[in-house]
Amino acid sequence: MRVLMPVPDRDFDVTEVAVPWRVLTDAGHEVVLATEHAGTRPAADPRLLTGVLFGQLGADAEPRRFYEKLTRTPEFGSTVSWAEVDVEEFDGLLLPGGHAPGMRQYLGSRPLQEQAARFWALKRPVGAICHGVLVLARAQDPATGRSVLADRRTTCLPKYMERTAYLTTAWRLGRYYRTYPAYVEDEVRSALTGSGGRFERGPRVLTRRGSAADDSAAFVVQDGMYLSARWPGDAYLFARRYLGLLKGREVATNQ
Repeated sequence: MRVLMPVPDRDFDVTEVAVPWRVLTDAGHEVVLATEHAGTRPAADPRLLTGVLFGQLGADAEPRRFYEKLTRTPEFGSTVSWAEVDVEEFDGLLLPGGHAPGMRQYLGSRPLQEQAARFWALKRPVGAICHGVLVLARAQDPATGRSVLADRRTTCLPKYMERTAYLTTAWRLGRYYRTYPAYVEDEVRSALTGSGGRFERGPRVLTRRGSAADDSAAFVVQDGMYLSARWPGDAYLFARRYLGLLKGREVATNQ
């Protein structure tokens, strides 16, 4: 099955792209990267590869290795265009996050939001993690004018995580951890205007992360064919649960 994964030209989160890519491709699925302009060779947030502050707070070693392998694949430099791609050709949509300034190109793209709304209407698997949930929060259902998330259960980067990261590093990195003036959680909550809309924060964590072998610190929310997660620490569980959604679609389409 084919999964579309949009990313900005730079500054996306290493783990939130590389771990789902590895899990899905290992299972035999094709992941197609999309950038604003076709053929752009994107780049992850470099601080997450070397360490955000004094070598700490970056991506773990295994996701960094996955990312290195991803950058050596032919498809990494053969991206499709957000606006021009035919979303009906894909079985799934994955929206990774990131918090550095380059993410604004992706999070604020109206064409990408419109494409996300088109794909959402197909009722196929949609996954979003961390800041990636903002793409859906900003994507409008053309029939109602509301966010496609209006009546959904969802999580995203919790405010306490975003605030803690910002306050810990602002003395050295300024607003590196504050992509927008509003917190991600606040904007996502404001999009949940329907009777079924509900934000789920999950258990409080600050440093413990899920891994390929341990999901005890991870948290995701599934609402039908929509799956959301909070941060890189959820990426492994998020990828495996999304793989389950794809398997369900595969079974349904083969019946």
